[in-house]
Amino acid sequence: QVQLVESGGGLVQAGGSLRLSCAASGRTFSSYAMGWFRQAPGKEREFVAAISWSGGLTYYADSVKGRFTISRDNAKNTVYLQMNSLKPDDTAVYYCTADPNSARSSWPRYWGQGTQVTVSS
Repeated sequence: QVQLVESGGGLVQAGGSLRLSCAASGRTFSSYAMGWFRQAPGKEREFVAAISWSGGLTYYADSVKGRFTISRDNAKNTVYLQMNSLKPDDTAVYYCTADPNSARSSWPRYWGQGTQVTVSS
């Protein structure tokens, strides 16, 4: 069992930056692939980024590639999402995820409660 707690969301102007953090419980954090999904009002939940257990592989949605960076610190049981050049279309609830099998899972096993990111124009 893994529990995930996100933080770092908030209100930012277009072009600004935010860094999301996700703290995970459990002693096996380093064996899980981690990721971020988001859901905007009236839209389906969508994949944003993922990172392998070692941090050696990362994956991004085309819409955020070049602007967002996912990283992890296994010593701190934490995964991060650095978001730069934010756009109003990035407004959504962002969810941290963990999966024991694959960073490419379309529906990871564990989900956090989400943190709101709002980008004003």
